[in-house]
Amino acid sequence: MNHRLSGSTALALILFCTGAQAQVTPEEVWESWQALTTGAGQELAVGSATRNGDTLEVKGLVLTFKDETGGNLAANIDTMNFKDLGDGTVQVTMAESYPIALTIPADSEGGPTEVKVTVSQPGMTIIAGGSATETSYDFTAPSVTVKLDEVKDEAGKPVDATADIVMSEMTGKYLVAKTGDVSALDSSYTAKSMVINISGKDTETSTDVKATFSIADVAGTSKGNFLGADMMANMAAALNAGFTVDSNFTFGAMTFTADTVDAAGPSKVSGNASGGGFTLAMDKARVNYGTTLNGASFTVSSADIPFPQVTVAFGESAFNVLLPASKSDTPQDFAFLTKLVDLTVSDEVWGMFDPSGTLSREPATIILDAKGTGFWKQDIMDPNAQMDGAEPPGELTSLDLTQVLVKAAGAEVGATGALTFDNTDLVTFQGMPAPTGTIEVSIKGVNTLIDNLIAIGILPEDQAMGARMMLGMFARPGAGPDELTSTLEFKDKGFFANGQQLQ
Repeated sequence: MNHRLSGSTALALILFCTGAQAQVTPEEVWESWQALTTGAGQELAVGSATRNGDTLEVKGLVLTFKDETGGNLAANIDTMNFKDLGDGTVQVTMAESYPIALTIPADSEGGPTEVKVTVSQPGMTIIAGGSATETSYDFTAPSVTVKLDEVKDEAGKPVDATADIVMSEMTGKYLVAKTGDVSALDSSYTAKSMVINISGKDTETSTDVKATFSIADVAGTSKGNFLGADMMANMAAALNAGFTVDSNFTFGAMTFTADTVDAAGPSKVSGNASGGGFTLAMDKARVNYGTTLNGASFTVSSADIPFPQVTVAFGESAFNVLLPASKSDTPQDFAFLTKLVDLTVSDEVWGMFDPSGTLSREPATIILDAKGTGFWKQDIMDPNAQMDGAEPPGELTSLDLTQVLVKAAGAEVGATGALTFDNTDLVTFQGMPAPTGTIEVSIKGVNTLIDNLIAIGILPEDQAMGARMMLGMFARPGAGPDELTSTLEFKDKGFFANGQQLQ
């Protein structure tokens, strides 16, 4: 099911509607507001826009957004006023609440097809200043609430569900510059807290769900150049025409609880984290997306698990990917990072397969940090691009393994290295471009781990013998006890381990 409309688009619409645009006179403010909104891919319909003394009164405003799947989002704002304060600034006010209706095409996965919410923002103040070509905006809001009014399932039947999002003590600054068809936006915002409440009931399965999320110290920044809606319909063309976005979102302490009651009985999931965030950047050269979550702990209790509760915790998790965004004939940079640091699970889980405590229960860590170069042979952002053909859509030219680390149960495997690839040779390594380079591998504690796995009955002796033979083929003794090292080389169209040719 496509949730794009109900996610980032809805948030952008809410922020735009909280006064992200204005200019030096009421008419210029209104013109700029329209340009930036349509540049974000939304359409505008206006009942009337008339001057009344020092105020431009806009009535019957409808903002809509449609995507390629047939989804539709519409917000109806009864009034929006742009008042000339007489000192070079403009005050923007609007209805303290307005409805948003979301239509989602039905698909095989089921889910909601119609959603209606109300956005309330009592006491919001918006002041715009600057010039007609570069305008600054400041807004404050004691609270902004998004409340679920109605949701329907794929059959059009109302769902028994309630939800709301409340953001408190919001402040923000915006700078909007208009040059030709390009609207440049530089913004930042903060909120002291954000609380999400969700509850629902499924009468067919006799299931009740109630969840609460509380997040402190929400903050974000965003910079970008936005084009007209027609240009934004083709992302490849928009990037070539100058579309850019660079956004960052962070949050502080987070807690959540989710209680479920069904035929099997009650269950509960709760957790907390010290903070996290995500980044998104896109321009003609690159696409960069990343997330982080730190100091997290999750506890689950349910009649379906054989002990009272299970707790999983970790010190840090991160994911980041950097890719070229456009077609090129020359190598471009890419990067990939995924990590899960200091992962722990409850002793009850360990006790299921290791009741005697034979295995080391130290925190586990998995890290893959790589970078390299490559290029796309076609514009992957073009909606008409064919990505599933027989020929690969791009070429990999180099790969650097900055860090590979797997540490668990007393054993540790690490690797670093660098490779280049010959894309004219797809035969030697069975369809993969022929590599050249070296990878250094270090292994600690693996023989002890094998012995322990045999002792607790998880690893049969014959399989253990095969694993040790494989280690003997690829590795040699290291500097310390139960340490192994290996140098893996790709050269002269062959594969070597510690100088011995294996292919």
